[in-house]
Amino acid sequence: MSTPVSLGVRISDDSLAKACGADALADAFAKAGADVERVSSWGMHWLEPLVEINGIGWGPVTPDRVAEVLDGGADDICIGPVAAHPFIARQQRLTFARAGKTRPLSLEDYEASGGWAGLKRARQIGSERILEEVTQSGLRGRGGAGFPAGIKWQTVARASGEPKFIVCNADEGDSGTFADRMLMEGDPYALIEGMAIAAEAVGASHGYIYLRSEYPDAITKMNAAISLSASLIAPFEIEVRVGAGAYVCGEETSLLNSLEGKRGEVRAKPPLPAIEGLFGQPTVVNNVLTLAAVPHILSEGGAALYESLGIERSKGTMPIQLAGNIRHGGLYETAFGVSLGELVNEIGGGTASGRPVKAVQVGGPLGAYIHPDQFDLPFDYEAYAAADGLIGHGGVVVFDETADMGAMARFAFQFCAAESCGKCTPCRLGAVRGTEIIDRIRAGGREPDRLELAPQMHNTRKSSRSKEEQVQLLEDLCEVMRDGSLCALGGFTPYPVMSALKHWPEDFGIRALETADDL
Repeated sequence: MSTPVSLGVRISDDSLAKACGADALADAFAKAGADVERVSSWGMHWLEPLVEINGIGWGPVTPDRVAEVLDGGADDICIGPVAAHPFIARQQRLTFARAGKTRPLSLEDYEASGGWAGLKRARQIGSERILEEVTQSGLRGRGGAGFPAGIKWQTVARASGEPKFIVCNADEGDSGTFADRMLMEGDPYALIEGMAIAAEAVGASHGYIYLRSEYPDAITKMNAAISLSASLIAPFEIEVRVGAGAYVCGEETSLLNSLEGKRGEVRAKPPLPAIEGLFGQPTVVNNVLTLAAVPHILSEGGAALYESLGIERSKGTMPIQLAGNIRHGGLYETAFGVSLGELVNEIGGGTASGRPVKAVQVGGPLGAYIHPDQFDLPFDYEAYAAADGLIGHGGVVVFDETADMGAMARFAFQFCAAESCGKCTPCRLGAVRGTEIIDRIRAGGREPDRLELAPQMHNTRKSSRSKEEQVQLLEDLCEVMRDGSLCALGGFTPYPVMSALKHWPEDFGIRALETADDL
């Protein structure tokens, strides 16, 4: 096929595409005389840098193949019409409806693709109707907790105290997640519009986006977008505040402390942030994906459509992020209810290594490890909770048969120990002791130390402790951490540990567990 240069070349300026060489590729096309347009990413990460000309895609493209692509050749890397690619065509994109199609900072592109329609209607119908429609839609927090957004907004709207705030949690720290980053870099006005609608609903005058320092491109894009759209959302104002990289600041009260200039550590609840949040005032704290879903819901008929998608209490769509050892990694937005097996084997194409899947961690570093025997599990908040897991932020990380699940369980404790804010004892000390216990299990048990053997230590045990006794101790520790920690960091760390122990006891050097209770 012949592809005229004058039609223009579209290349993503997403961070992942740039890391794969998109900037150098764009320069090469420009030097060849092409009109290069930088757009958002389609989310097919294994094809980056992806080049699109007149709807036809090639990927991954290297600078030495620019001439071939411009001549309509390079058939071995041509994927045909991008929008018709099975990875894209099977999706139900609402939050990421503009992905790959618009220029991130173009107000013209945003408005032409339905942007600001939700905010315009929100201003017409008023606070009560906004709250009704967000509640009707069934939208739940996409940051991990899954709390109904409408109920949270109603609480803030009816709380006494002024001013009120909208805080966007953009501290995306879960392993295998990138949807927040993609949206802020590729469709920043959607987040701004969602925050402005939330402000209309609860009567807030000011908003903050708490954005992690590890996302420099997202910081730049959001600041630019806020400046360009300031007059459109006035009198509501938004500021970007950059976090210092603490994982625990993804927890809403730690985030609020950090925003106030304090140490990022968890607050005891009550009071809830909706009653006493930022600077002691009523505050909506929602994740990027939650707020970015709101403009579609407020568009005409959007709430009913959103409610019609999904299953049970999990309504709407979820931008699922496929990562780890997977052939087709990327962003896949679909209605709740898709099975994990379909996500990993059909949509994701299995492992990148070609080896069998051993485990899949869903929900970030605090999520349970799912065994292939559980691949019929539907992507649903309650279904995962019943299976002692969590959806979290929608990250799906795949491991093949070479993974050492005993080492992965140990890493869960190490991660918790490194990232703990230190406020509560179960998390602060439990993670350290958990690492030690796993080491003892894998070493075959524990011998008494020199202090315990001292004759004056009358009450210490002088005999060795078996692996089975160490397993029981690990179970007891996980129960204390789960039930006694102040936040999800300590409270959820037992899930990857105990799921690994349950499904892959051989990686701990023990037989299949008969006594371990499911967490």
